[in-house]
Amino acid sequence: MRPMNPPPAGMRGPMRLPGGPRGFLTEEEKQNKPKLTKGLSKRIVRYLLPYKWHFLLVFIAISLSAVLGLFPSVITGRIVDAISDGSSEINDLLKLVLIAFGVLASSQVIMVLEQYINSWISQRIIYDMRNEMYDHLQHMPHSFFTNEKQGDIITRMNSDINGVSTVISGTLTSLVSNTLTVASSVFYLFYTDWRLAIVGLLVLPALILPTKQVGKKRWELVSLAQEKQDELNQHINETLSVSGSMLVKLFTKEKTEYEKFRSINEETTKITIREHRAGSWFHVVLGMFIQIAPLMIYFAGGFLIIGKIDKGLTVGDITVVVALVNRLYQPVRQLLDIEVSFVRSLALFTRIFEYLDRKCEIENPENPVKPSLDNASVEFKNVKFYYEETKSVLKNVSFYVPDGKMYAIVGTSGAGKSTIIGLIPRLYDVIDGSVMVAGEDVRNYDLNYLRTNIGTVTQDTYLFNGTILENLLYAKPDATKEEIEEACRVANIYDFITGLPDGFDTIVGNRGLKLSGGEKQRVSIARVILKNPKILILDEATSSLDSVSESLIQSALDRVMENRTSIVIAHRLSTVMAADKIMLLENGEITQTGSHDQLLECSKGYRELYETQFRRVIEYEKNKSF
Repeated sequence: MRPMNPPPAGMRGPMRLPGGPRGFLTEEEKQNKPKLTKGLSKRIVRYLLPYKWHFLLVFIAISLSAVLGLFPSVITGRIVDAISDGSSEINDLLKLVLIAFGVLASSQVIMVLEQYINSWISQRIIYDMRNEMYDHLQHMPHSFFTNEKQGDIITRMNSDINGVSTVISGTLTSLVSNTLTVASSVFYLFYTDWRLAIVGLLVLPALILPTKQVGKKRWELVSLAQEKQDELNQHINETLSVSGSMLVKLFTKEKTEYEKFRSINEETTKITIREHRAGSWFHVVLGMFIQIAPLMIYFAGGFLIIGKIDKGLTVGDITVVVALVNRLYQPVRQLLDIEVSFVRSLALFTRIFEYLDRKCEIENPENPVKPSLDNASVEFKNVKFYYEETKSVLKNVSFYVPDGKMYAIVGTSGAGKSTIIGLIPRLYDVIDGSVMVAGEDVRNYDLNYLRTNIGTVTQDTYLFNGTILENLLYAKPDATKEEIEEACRVANIYDFITGLPDGFDTIVGNRGLKLSGGEKQRVSIARVILKNPKILILDEATSSLDSVSESLIQSALDRVMENRTSIVIAHRLSTVMAADKIMLLENGEITQTGSHDQLLECSKGYRELYETQFRRVIEYEKNKSF
């Protein structure tokens, strides 16, 4: 897009065209306008107060810049008068030019200084807010992350908080800067000649109002184009990702996906062309208005001079008025948009505070305890739990796991097995009843102490996108080389790691995708071994692995569980058979507890589970051996 004209001397920043920040509120924004309350104001000011002296420097710099911005226009008028009356010496002209150059240079230096300080302030405020938000989210309960969309969390952390920079360096300082620029320019306009000032100010609406109207129309087209661009990006993301491209190839949908892409791309292109076309015609009309405005001022001034109505008025005065009216264009337009900027700024802070106000439901008690876990028993007493009040998950669950014993939980999908193991480290809190560790309610524990002494291996093994060593050290940052190697040997992963070209420095990829399922699982087991917890919780994930990986993992788990209190969600009969006790969970209730043989004899539910899950696995293993 071609620029209309270079901005007049003294104008702060480039002239913004419609299609940039919207100069109007959408219907949705009008309906959801946040209110500026005393409480909200205090919260916003709290982030600004630590930098009050820096803000003072910025406002001083803005004030100086606004005053100095008058000089180029005034000096230009003096130069015109000096040339037109023919009585000035060349040295006088040179002196005026040098003064103008000095003022311009000073103004630019001050502007750079102001922008630097402003940028520093806004980035420090973002730093403070981002730290506060991250710390707050780290302490949110696990339910928060299961209920909230991950994209919304990332938007709050990145886009919303980054938007504060625009509020500080844009809305706040722009308000001060534009107000001072308009005030100083209008004052000097009337000081120069009140009649020409009125003519110039009457022309101003003819420049600003059409800009807002066309800007609104262009924004509608830009928004439509952005929706199509988002659709295009979504299609690209889905079909050109690792998993998506494989699916396209396996189902031979290359041509179908190309046609979809081509169709969306064509719509996007057409809308973008319409948007540019609308802007182009507007710039032609606006360019004419920009040229007509000075002509009207020159005509009015010429009428006063030629008609000898004002003998004191000079051509230089007319030039000053034209320059000052041009200087008013952008700041007046931005001040007219101040309500829009203000509403969006408040909305931004409201969205951020809405997250910061989310209650951290699972917190340390006032006087947390750290009892000895030499006897690390686990007990559930009449535990009730639900995620939604209308749908109960656990109903009066009670059981006792003695220290050093391994208990298995079996049941159909959705029975509540994962919920039980989530209550022990307080990922959730019970609705009623209590969860006891070493005879103490987990809600009385120091959270860090409790979770440090509980090790969990889940079905969905998660590894960070770093090296194997970095993932292992996540459990114990100060672990020695000998401890790490021993943990890997116990987890049956040492030989695999040392056989890799980069050994422990091998990058595992996003979520550990460069490793197989069995390799990831054994790395996670080694990580738990390094943690050396008193209580072990296992959501077994061997059911989908090959027999070699399963055998290695099972062997590792047997060694890890030795002499530890262990609670296992069992998917394999071998684990069930090895358990000291088996608990059958049906519809959120422990209906039977006993050994494998006992449950087969007395529990219809367990027999059905055995017939549908465990026996099928046994037969599968027998068939593989032939």
